[in-house]
Amino acid sequence: MPLPLSIARRYLFSKKSHSAINIVSLISVCGVAVGTMALVVVLSVYNGFRGVIEGLFSNFDPQIRIESAEGKYFQPDSVQKVLQMAEVDLYSYVIQENALLKFKDKQLPVTVKGVDGNYDTLTHISDIMVRGEFSLHEGNFKKAVTGATLASNIGSGVYIFDPIILYAPVREGKISMLRPDKSFHEELVYPAGSFLVRQEKYDNTLIIVPIEVARSLFEYGTEVTSVDIKLKDGVSERRFIKEAQKMLGTGYEVNDRYAQQQDFYRMMEVEKWITYLILMFILMIAIFNIIGSLSMLMIEKQEDVKILSNLGMRRRDIFRIFLGEGALITISGVAVGIILGLLICWLQAEFGMVTMGSAGSFIVNAYPVEVKALDVLVIFVTVSILGFVSSAYPASQVLKNNNNSDL
Repeated sequence: MPLPLSIARRYLFSKKSHSAINIVSLISVCGVAVGTMALVVVLSVYNGFRGVIEGLFSNFDPQIRIESAEGKYFQPDSVQKVLQMAEVDLYSYVIQENALLKFKDKQLPVTVKGVDGNYDTLTHISDIMVRGEFSLHEGNFKKAVTGATLASNIGSGVYIFDPIILYAPVREGKISMLRPDKSFHEELVYPAGSFLVRQEKYDNTLIIVPIEVARSLFEYGTEVTSVDIKLKDGVSERRFIKEAQKMLGTGYEVNDRYAQQQDFYRMMEVEKWITYLILMFILMIAIFNIIGSLSMLMIEKQEDVKILSNLGMRRRDIFRIFLGEGALITISGVAVGIILGLLICWLQAEFGMVTMGSAGSFIVNAYPVEVKALDVLVIFVTVSILGFVSSAYPASQVLKNNNNSDL
């Protein structure tokens, strides 16, 4: 161990003539530890909530989605070369447009999503059904499933005799001013159940119907608005998207689940790191205690500094003693804080000590946590750098005050 660091370690753990210095040093370590612990816990909770949301979206959003980059719809034949790739397990044609829903005396604008028979297998929508079941056909009846909030707003249950009526305007050029009632297409479907994704754009306005109902309602022929794809197990999504995008060119967009919900995930990421910055400002206040601790230590060790200078120690090495003292305080606090933070996260993950209220009120009963190594590394590096910078100022006074030898 280098001599300056060895002396710094002795100064840190040895008893001082003034107990206040020991107390201030201990407060500095504790302040850094508590701040670091808070950073680990808070970022892990954000990661946990993101994991919960990703789990909900993965039940509804397809693994891969192909959409037109230049228009609303496209011919599915134009993407057949991608659908025939060996990595593709299942695919489903989708038509999605806006329409007017009428159920009994209730009318609401909705988003109609027409899907084919593969959709239930391609996604895990059956896992998030809260009423009824995912079923789009029953004999000659066309059925539909709706978002849970939409079902509540219109008062629909799993009824057979009360149909949902969907209206969509005829395409441009076919509107009759003499017969306005002939200016709309009309389709009947029967409620089969409702699902809960816990996102407004799905739960509040979405209704899923058979694709043939959507084709008739919106006057679509063979066109689709998207193709949803499920890959075989073990296939790299990133590599598949890169190859598919290269095959289709710039006229199409090939997106994974993250890209499909890009705005939502970006917002969560921004919130996470804004919280990180706020906690870092709070931590900086605790780190500034290091300045006071080193300043008091330097006053006490003035005689030691003179003796070391007379023995031939260079000012640079004396500077390193006090810089090392501040670094040891910081590293000790960071190490203790990370250990405590990881321990709290483990206890929360195993036992759910901090709950979110009464059981069943939220998606999960206790705050979810997920520790990521990158977050821990960022915390360690950032706090260490702040501690080093805070230690450099008081330690640099040695270079100004001691003129017995040259650098």
